[in-house]
Amino acid sequence: MKCPFCSDLENKVMDSRLTNDGLAVRRRRECLECKKRFTTYERVEEVNFLVVKKDGSKEVFDKGKLIHGMLKACEKRPITVDVIEGFISNLEREFQERGDKEISSTEIGERVIRKLYELDEVAYVRFASVYRSFKDVNQFMDELKDLLRDKEIDSKSKI
Repeated sequence: MKCPFCSDLENKVMDSRLTNDGLAVRRRRECLECKKRFTTYERVEEVNFLVVKKDGSKEVFDKGKLIHGMLKACEKRPITVDVIEGFISNLEREFQERGDKEISSTEIGERVIRKLYELDEVAYVRFASVYRSFKDVNQFMDELKDLLRDKEIDSKSKI
């Protein structure tokens, strides 16, 4: 490991411990040349998968892009960043465990919509309006009516 201060390659590990999420090892190192200390992180190299978009094009899965979209939908709503990041990390892990090299953007979008439906109605409608790209106000209103009907059915079934 190259020292960030003097670029020497000789250093020793002073301390190692797991990060809070248990997904990485944090190592405290000391350069043998300049004696300065620095921290490195060791993570398992994850296998990237491709997202197949509606038009057939493919791109590498970008966790940041998904987080950004959900954060936009949840803006000024009582949903924490930790909840969003946790959901996306679990989703990404699930896709990796399946071993598929390609995942459709439709599957990802539907999973996000279902999660937002559970978390917050406003965030759900915001995301759905962009994801489902409503053609006009009537389509948007139909989605809202479906949401209200589902909520009414849920409240009646709890009685």
